[in-house]
Amino acid sequence: MILRPSFGKLRSMRRVIPSWRMAIRTRTVLASLLFLSTCGAGPCEAPAAATAAFSAYVSKVEVRLAEQHRSPNGFLASVESGSQTSLRLRRGEFIIEQLTPASEADLPGALLHHWRGTAFVRGAPVGDFERLTKDFNGYPQRFSPQVVRASVLSPQDGRIPDHFTASMRVRQRHMITVVMDTTYDIRYGRLDVQHGFSSSRSTRISEIASPGTAKEHALSDGEEHGFLWQQNIYWSYEARDGGLYMQIESISLTRAIPTGLGWVVRPYVESVPHESLEFTLRAACNALRT
Repeated sequence: MILRPSFGKLRSMRRVIPSWRMAIRTRTVLASLLFLSTCGAGPCEAPAAATAAFSAYVSKVEVRLAEQHRSPNGFLASVESGSQTSLRLRRGEFIIEQLTPASEADLPGALLHHWRGTAFVRGAPVGDFERLTKDFNGYPQRFSPQVVRASVLSPQDGRIPDHFTASMRVRQRHMITVVMDTTYDIRYGRLDVQHGFSSSRSTRISEIASPGTAKEHALSDGEEHGFLWQQNIYWSYEARDGGLYMQIESISLTRAIPTGLGWVVRPYVESVPHESLEFTLRAACNALRT
């Protein structure tokens, strides 16, 4: 049952909130909505210079990850045994960090986002985590409501090897709802029985209009809003301390914030990857505990 306050209570509640604070909230909402709709008048493709800068940044991150994955020492970033970080994780905390360098966040006509999230699940082995993340048919149940549907595109013989292509329809709900069809090239690797890693690189991202209706269609490059142009996701996972440490890094490219709206829009834009990482870690932990 949903309780609805009476109009008298609403008037009382409004008096509690200072008028200046209400004005800031209203301005934030309006500015964010303006940001989310300003690409409709013309092409909203990722600029070539931004795409090149994204690729160069990704290459540097992948070199660092490859170095981490060569040895069990430092296999995960900032999660040494006995450290305060590992103790927090074993207490059930999620640690979400923004890694985007300030000097590389603003690209020509675009924004770079780099975030990392870490969690711990007691009693979970490496094999269970790999089975979970490779079971794309189960994604709509385990990662609902963000994942609407998912499937493996290749190979099509029923096997799920360590290199495959998969597609997902994802839905993001914040101030508005955005639905996208995404395709990823996915690779898995192992250092040994206790250490594993994977990479998922987007090969196609399409914004979907009128999803779930007879008018559903993918928007063209000139119609899209630039919510997400590219995204790479990297998992590193290590079995120790009686459980499994999971670390995910997400690097994405989105459209730039229009001039003059940064002070109200940037906090909203930066909250999206933070919330998405936390949701993914929580869903993975819950699935591994069942």
